Amino acid sequence: MAFLTRDPINGYDVILSGATSQARLREGSQDPSAASRPQDDERYLSGASVFFLGIVRDNSQGRGVLYLEYEAYEEMAERMIQELVDSAFRRWVVEDIKILHRLGRVELGEIAVAIEVRSVHRDEAYEASRSLIEEIKNKVPIWKKEYFSDGTSEWSPCQFHAELPRSL
Repeated sequence: MAFLTRDPINGYDVILSGATSQARLREGSQDPSAASRPQDDERYLSGASVFFLGIVRDNSQGRGVLYLEYEAYEEMAERMIQELVDSAFRRWVVEDIKILHRLGRVELGEIAVAIEVRSVHRDEAYEASRSLIEEIKNKVPIWKKEYFSDGTSEWSPCQFHAELPRSL
């Protein structure tokens, strides 16, 4: 399962992507209409679908931004995002979670990260979506370099803090 991409993202990419957690229904669903619809028809499972789109803006702390570049420790990032998705399923009653995060150069106005959370009710979808983006920013090894209009560039303050190995 791939959560990272070097290709541009549009909103439909998230909906149609293979980067899905696979719809997971809770056993003992309280949905009374479930018995009257085909079991494989997923169109009617969710009452809420929340999208978060992180879009590259033209400024950062008062400085003009030209574009961003994202790098990642890809193997670890993929694994950690999957762990966050699994944790979200344990914490909230959600049907599906989809995440795509760009790597490489990302232009102004383009989507850098996209998250969709589907659930029966909106509260769970909003809470899970907010938690996922915060956890990705704080825990997953994805780094952002900002290129400024004054010709300089710098790595954005990294919120990811890996444990450094201790010498024996």
